[in-house]
Amino acid sequence: MGLGTTAKKLQTVTEMAEKLYTKVDELRTQVNEVKTHVEATSNRVERIERDLDEQRAILDALAEEQGIDIDEQVAEATIREAEPDHAADANADISSEEGADADNAGTGGVEVNETGTDETETDRSGAEGTAGANR
Repeated sequence: MGLGTTAKKLQTVTEMAEKLYTKVDELRTQVNEVKTHVEATSNRVERIERDLDEQRAILDALAEEQGIDIDEQVAEATIREAEPDHAADANADISSEEGADADNAGTGGVEVNETGTDETETDRSGAEGTAGANR
């Protein structure tokens, strides 16, 4: 009876050891996958940081060429965004612009300057804004 119980206990320990080994192997695989992901993400972040540095240098050069103080512009934008009634002012501006749009009804909603050309701004990609698309 003692030998049979010992053999059964050894069998149970062996099965548990096999399950444990399988789990440890799975965890090792997962850890390696996470390491690979982390390294890839780190490389992407480094590349993005380099791109951002290059873009900042270009922006600084263009701003200097145009005589624009970037730090002052950023500070002003931050102040405007931090003002609690910023959203209310934006809505008031839109309402006053709607009244001005009624004055420009003959232009199809496109603001026209003294030379008769529209004042459509372009976005960063170079594509015209919505006013230009509605012509």
